[in-house]
Amino acid sequence: MTKFVLLVAAFLMPQVVFAAQAVKIDAKGQSCGQIAQTIRQNKTVFVRVGFGGHNFRYPPARCALGSKRTTVSFRDATGKQCTLDYACAYDPGSFYNNP
Repeated sequence: MTKFVLLVAAFLMPQVVFAAQAVKIDAKGQSCGQIAQTIRQNKTVFVRVGFGGHNFRYPPARCALGSKRTTVSFRDATGKQCTLDYACAYDPGSFYNNP
């Protein structure tokens, strides 16, 4: 029975890690450095930029299926242009997004 429980836990663990809620932050309220630090600390972050926003995952290789790694630029609280290279964006060419 113990082996079964360990086996089930091993299979469910990655799903629990990927299902974690993204921390939501407003780009207009933080500096570029603070945003980058928040992404590294929380691993999954949604950065609101105006009406829309961008999803970031750290480390970069952990984008969801159907997404691709890309570079995103936006302005922070001080008006400085931030460029972050670990954004996950919708990939229209992905096998997962084509019916």
